[in-house]
Amino acid sequence: MNELLTCEQMAQADAWAMAHGVAGPTLMAHAGQAVVDAIRARWSPRPVVVLCGPGNNGGDGYVVARGLSEVGWTVRVASVSPISGLRGDAAHHAALWRTSAAGHEPETLHPGLLDGTALVVDALFGAGLSRPLDAVLSELMAEVAVRGIPVVAVDVPSGVRGDTGESWGAAQAQLTVTFFRKKSAHLLMPGRALCGEVLVADIGIAPQALSAVVAQAWENVPALWSAL
Repeated sequence: MNELLTCEQMAQADAWAMAHGVAGPTLMAHAGQAVVDAIRARWSPRPVVVLCGPGNNGGDGYVVARGLSEVGWTVRVASVSPISGLRGDAAHHAALWRTSAAGHEPETLHPGLLDGTALVVDALFGAGLSRPLDAVLSELMAEVAVRGIPVVAVDVPSGVRGDTGESWGAAQAQLTVTFFRKKSAHLLMPGRALCGEVLVADIGIAPQALSAVVAQAWENVPALWSAL
């Protein structure tokens, strides 16, 4: 599991899994549940804010919100866009969140969200982010850092470029949960430091997906060279 994938290669692996019988909503459900399991293994129940973006990373966030609320956590969701603006798998899971027992329309993003919050789930933007965070998001993530609230990042901390590790205003995460394989940003500074602990979760993509991806980089671990 030491292959490193680019953002494009990760998308190819997702596509391979869906072409071989794993539905997109199922992959997203597995991803969000992996984040829920990682959070519960490290923190006791506490007030949490889940920050959701406009794409699949945000869809993962809605799965996290529903999963935590179902086991008794106090959850608030805030989003870059209304649920009506989502499409595909993200729209599917956002609708499941909205109709759940604790579900509500997502709030707008503002620093006041952090009042009384003991944990932030950053599901704003994944590794494929291609532009700096806007002023509102930059202010919010800076306030998270000032208050010292622990952050769990989905895929990468928002603002970290997945292929380079460059930061465009990302907040420090205590834990980053990524899926299938690591990306370069999990190893290259400053992304490596901003990710905190990195957990690679199995979401149902078979290892055979790598045959379609053709990885060209690997994390340096003894398994690569010890036999030599």
